[in-house]
Amino acid sequence: MTIGVMLSLKTDVEEMFKDLKILGLSHCQLGGSSLYSGEMAARVKAAAQKEGVTITTVFAGWPGPTVWDFIEGPITIGLVPPDYRFARMEEIIKTSDFAAKLGVNQVATHVGFIPESPCDPLYPGVVAALKHVAAYCNKNGQKFLFETGQETPVTLRRVIEIIGRERVGINFDPANLLMYGKANPVDALDIIGEFILDVHAKDGEYPVNGRELGVEKPLGHGRVNFPALFGKLKEQGYDGPVTIEREISGEQQKKDILSAIEMLKKLI
Repeated sequence: MTIGVMLSLKTDVEEMFKDLKILGLSHCQLGGSSLYSGEMAARVKAAAQKEGVTITTVFAGWPGPTVWDFIEGPITIGLVPPDYRFARMEEIIKTSDFAAKLGVNQVATHVGFIPESPCDPLYPGVVAALKHVAAYCNKNGQKFLFETGQETPVTLRRVIEIIGRERVGINFDPANLLMYGKANPVDALDIIGEFILDVHAKDGEYPVNGRELGVEKPLGHGRVNFPALFGKLKEQGYDGPVTIEREISGEQQKKDILSAIEMLKKLI
């Protein structure tokens, strides 16, 4: 396994990758779909090659509202809400084309609160949308990755079995499983570990009420048991990227990333 970091695309692409190399890292995941374009793809590819940086996964964003909670989240997040589904499918397609120009073979997003019951009226439309975007990514030589979070591991496994594991995979975020109250991340590996193609190094807590997500924490300060998690990942044969994600900004984010790098070096 190798250590990387999640980057949000900036107009100053060259400095972004230089900062990554200063940290001693050589791979990243990339978000920031509002800046995805053919011209930006050329700049990103040139800068990454110059600095010797590998982009493992590109993330798709969403047009329309998104509310990160348990009340409005199910009707605003991802491909599940019918009102925003088509526009977000188009955004994933745009992201896939952008990633293809970079030579990146994985595209990821949060799909949303996938219904746990296949009998839910929303379920067929969500599955059809996922089949469409996965097929498009496959034509671009990519796999479509679900980022864990809003769905239970069993729900996620069922959808993957329907679409076909050769077409899709998982970007495994252990903190999200806790913060959404969906699973213990170590136990979740027994259900979905075989589909993991990328891993976020992020920590967090379980929710403490019925409206708000659990709180994200610096690595090692939350509820994720990272020694057990990486031990099981190794047992299952995972040897891919481990990407630090710290969803704050400023100097504290830099401090927390540096601390995470040191912690991960001892674990992986």
